[in-house]
Amino acid sequence: MMRRALLLSVLLLSVPLIAGCAAPPAPDMGAVEAKPASDWQAGAMVAAANPLAVEAGLAVLRQGGSAVDAAIAVQAVLGLVEPQSSGLGGGAFLIHYDAASGDVAAYDGRETAPAGARPDMFLTASGEPEAFLAAVQSGDAVGVPGLVALLAAAHRDHGRLSLAADLGPAIRLAEEGFAVSPRLSRVIAAVAGFGPLLPDAAAYLTIDGTTPLPAGHILKNPAYGETLKRIAAEGPRGFYEGPVAAAMVAAVRRGNAPGTLTAEDLKGFEARRLEPLCRPYRAVLVCGMGPPSSGGIAVLAALGMLGQFDLSGGAGDARAWHLLIEAERLAYADRDLYAADDRFVAVPVAGLIDADYLAGRATLIAPDRAMAEAQAGTPPGAPQRAADLSGRWTGTSHFVVVDASGNVVSMTTTIEGPFGSQRMAAGFFLNNQMTDFSFRPADEKGRPIANAVAPGKKPRSSMAPTIVFRDGRFLLAAGSPGGNAIIGYVLKTLVGVLDWGLTPQQAIALPNVVARGKPVVEAGFDGGLRAALSAMGHEISEARAGEASGLHAVMLGADGRLAGGADPRREGIVASP
Repeated sequence: MMRRALLLSVLLLSVPLIAGCAAPPAPDMGAVEAKPASDWQAGAMVAAANPLAVEAGLAVLRQGGSAVDAAIAVQAVLGLVEPQSSGLGGGAFLIHYDAASGDVAAYDGRETAPAGARPDMFLTASGEPEAFLAAVQSGDAVGVPGLVALLAAAHRDHGRLSLAADLGPAIRLAEEGFAVSPRLSRVIAAVAGFGPLLPDAAAYLTIDGTTPLPAGHILKNPAYGETLKRIAAEGPRGFYEGPVAAAMVAAVRRGNAPGTLTAEDLKGFEARRLEPLCRPYRAVLVCGMGPPSSGGIAVLAALGMLGQFDLSGGAGDARAWHLLIEAERLAYADRDLYAADDRFVAVPVAGLIDADYLAGRATLIAPDRAMAEAQAGTPPGAPQRAADLSGRWTGTSHFVVVDASGNVVSMTTTIEGPFGSQRMAAGFFLNNQMTDFSFRPADEKGRPIANAVAPGKKPRSSMAPTIVFRDGRFLLAAGSPGGNAIIGYVLKTLVGVLDWGLTPQQAIALPNVVARGKPVVEAGFDGGLRAALSAMGHEISEARAGEASGLHAVMLGADGRLAGGADPRREGIVASP
């Protein structure tokens, strides 16, 4: 199994990303490495999107569980109480810091395309992209779920308790029932407003087939509990084989738009343990997820450009926001053109976050004027590609766990759209992750799109679980849901903490800025900042303000204590055992 400490002196600050590609030079900032936390005394903390999930994680920590044990408990409850966002039928990315060894590892549980997937599967007979909702609700939308395999792999490496202990809180909630939260009730109503729910979703999420479950309704899901019991007893084999696997295949194959998922697709899935992407930013080391996620690449690229500027003006400085917006736009432009599953297409990962390349990109940013249009650049090793603008839905969640030994989990988890494909099996929703692929395999000039569908391929993601180190010690873990807007959400939070000296809660509460293409999408600038940014040429729009973040973060403060943040736009909390 791949295993290596993230240790790295100045000359080795870049993890080797692609065979034959040299690491880019790092700035002169002294030795930076992730070190063991043998003197850890800061305690433990959980930050997640639902109080019941947080309490499940805390219960496992009180039993002596590790950060990974608690993460399994958090995820199992989130899949029950927040099924619009994540669950057993989806996938995830996880970054883990091992306090005893200093190792930092990335776990890839992204869904894969079934063997029967085709590049043109989301095109109509006339060659046009299929209507998005029709694609979401089709069996073709379902990728092979990767979450359970990821959790099992992380548990093998870092778990202390049994899977039965980790899954116990969720099993009890599934059997005894839980109160539907206000947000869950609102999301049910919103999704039903797009069109009729599929029979599975209507039966589970409504009272009479049409009326959304109200907040406070006690919802039980014994089938979900039975699935968790099978996983606890048999491990991932209890999910990817046997009756649960058969139920997934049947759910995908039924209805007027069946998919191709098979028992062989499920049995063959394996989670991957990878090296994280790590780059210096000022006096810290920022580690995130590489392909098939574009999130870590884009966040590191934007930070690499911002490192050329002085952002010390703080959160009230329009110039600082302008620089953040422009760097974000340039990072998105590169991301849209080049990022995809690097097992299938050449992705110039090292080039996209190369220090010299990003310094050159930063020269495109005027200090006080918005650029007319952000164009993709040509990083070292760049292939010729056509841009892809896929990614529309935001059924995702993020949580952070720090345990009593100083181990850290930063995990982003998803089923793609709200309630995924709306198809249920064995008590859980199946993802619609295949709609994260480009519906077109090539542009009008015939240039290939990197994120086109292929059998066994993972759709490009924007998830960006992140861990930051200062002086080799853990400093901050953060991440967010939000579709392709995740990149903007995580970036402004990192800048808020690292450049503006804010607490995680203050940084999370800052206005959300998503600058992809021409508009600047925001949700909360005051009149002065709005006017100043408009004067610089930025087009301010709130058209996607409803695509709310769900940021969660935990930080080790200068006083040696943990401080957390939970996004006020959702229902999450931060708590310690």
